[in-house]
Amino acid sequence: MGNRYDVVELCAALLRFDTTNRGNGDSAGERDAAEFVAGALADTGIESRIYEAAPGRASVIARVPGSDPGLPALLVQGHLDVVPAEPADWSVHPFSGEVHDGFLWGRGAVDMKDFCAMVLAALGSLAEAGRRPRRDLVLAFVADEEDRGEFGAHWLAARHPELFAGCAAAISESGGYTYHVPRPGGGDDIRLYPVATAERGTAHLRLTARGRAGHGSRRNEENAVVRLLAALGRLAAHEWPVHLTPTVRAFLERTGAALGTEVDLSDLDATLARLGPAAALVESTVRNSTTPTVLDAGYKVNVIPSEATAQVDTRVLPGTQDALLSEVDTLLGPHVEREFLSNQPPVQATVDSPWFTAMAQALRAEDPEAVVVPYCMGGGTDAKAFTPLGIECYGFAPLWLPKGFPYRAMAHGVDERVPTEGLHFGARVLEGFLLNC
Repeated sequence: MGNRYDVVELCAALLRFDTTNRGNGDSAGERDAAEFVAGALADTGIESRIYEAAPGRASVIARVPGSDPGLPALLVQGHLDVVPAEPADWSVHPFSGEVHDGFLWGRGAVDMKDFCAMVLAALGSLAEAGRRPRRDLVLAFVADEEDRGEFGAHWLAARHPELFAGCAAAISESGGYTYHVPRPGGGDDIRLYPVATAERGTAHLRLTARGRAGHGSRRNEENAVVRLLAALGRLAAHEWPVHLTPTVRAFLERTGAALGTEVDLSDLDATLARLGPAAALVESTVRNSTTPTVLDAGYKVNVIPSEATAQVDTRVLPGTQDALLSEVDTLLGPHVEREFLSNQPPVQATVDSPWFTAMAQALRAEDPEAVVVPYCMGGGTDAKAFTPLGIECYGFAPLWLPKGFPYRAMAHGVDERVPTEGLHFGARVLEGFLLNC
């Protein structure tokens, strides 16, 4: 390694560890990646400890003293596992960590070994300069985020909550990246930097319809498959009402102000149309959603089964779960039962806080034209494990992105890659943030 604190080299090294998480406890490589991270921290003089929830399911935890021990601590957390990648589909091998055309390629380049590398690089730069972060940092590089977190963040929070004592806030994926939006009337694009101050809850449901088994050639008014399909049709066709959380409301108002467009919260469709490409950041989080994803029924074409099941990916905005589930029960009808596969509540941090202000200042120090806005994540992160500990969780993994770069298609996508200049930008932003937050 040419420069042991170079963010591109650190990220490339992390990408070369195959930490594929296939779910249901099937994962590999997390221990090797954790040992690499522990070694990189040791190079900066930071002692760490590796915790294993199960053999090989490793997470790294460290505490870094700040220059002002009277301040609450900040949790800096990222995950080391990645989703599967099929090498035959890629232009380069997904675990090669290759650099070409100004990009670093590999599974995890944006989700989220880039952030892990930027944290290591920022801490290394501080160590070389003989400087310390302003407040204590708790570092957590964890396993199993790409499944249920039961071998990573959720296990750590349940078994070792003392590790996070004194932490008032946390940063992690996904926010602080450049989002180019055309300026109405022409001119240079506006560069939004959305910082996640909320995320929808995850209530994965299993639906079970029961009926009377029988021969496929005979009339059967109690067909479990028909009952399930009817219930799913009602659920999929239902339009959930608009529910504007503080984060979503602030996004709409502040983004509209930056673009100079009218924001009429009573006419959301028209407002989203006026926001142009910026609407993509918010359109999935103005409502709850219930998306059928898995079906299972029957074993033979001429046999009507007595049972049919489905799984529904349900995403819940803060303060809406009871009403949503009541409506789901009405839509399902009398012959379909539901149960939770998982139920993780929404995350809602304070929008106008010193934490958010410090993030905005750190971004504008590197990009003076940055327009920093809060937004709500449509999916979920390990913030759901740490929020119950009383920690305000923010999505802040700063990254500069060129115009036209399909960033939102990179996570879990083919040919995942990150601009090398974006990594350097993010490391500088994080260094400034850790010094001053």
